[in-house]
Amino acid sequence: MKSTRQSIILDLISKNDIETQEELLELLKKSGYNVTQATISRDIRELKLTKISTEYGRQKYAVMMEQGSRDISDKYIRIFHDALVSVDTAGNILVLKTVAGMAMAVAAAIDSMHFEGVVGCIAGDDTIFCAVKTEEETIRLSDKIHKLTANQKV
Repeated sequence: MKSTRQSIILDLISKNDIETQEELLELLKKSGYNVTQATISRDIRELKLTKISTEYGRQKYAVMMEQGSRDISDKYIRIFHDALVSVDTAGNILVLKTVAGMAMAVAAAIDSMHFEGVVGCIAGDDTIFCAVKTEEETIRLSDKIHKLTANQKV
């Protein structure tokens, strides 16, 4: 059931500009899947969906394609540059603020870039808590992310 539902999700986002989990939930219900928002959230994470800008300046869900590592790195740098508002540290926690609706995309980028010391990220709508092993690694990661947003070499 889960794999079928996730296939339907991939089909729906390829055919529709879906901006929110609620829109996805409604389309799934129309397709005969009665699921909760929590299930949708897990599916989005497992499918590694991200939000991208449309040609009309809106956001929509899309699949993060695993192409060449250079293409992926450039995509993640664009995500940081376009979505990140601020980066702060609190002990070994990195706190990142994003534009509304983009925290999951930034958290997925952090996870996919496999930064040293990152234990995991929790993303809300516009805030990410990123657990890092040590305070020193947290400061180094903060510096790396600042450089990424400024389009500098890391």
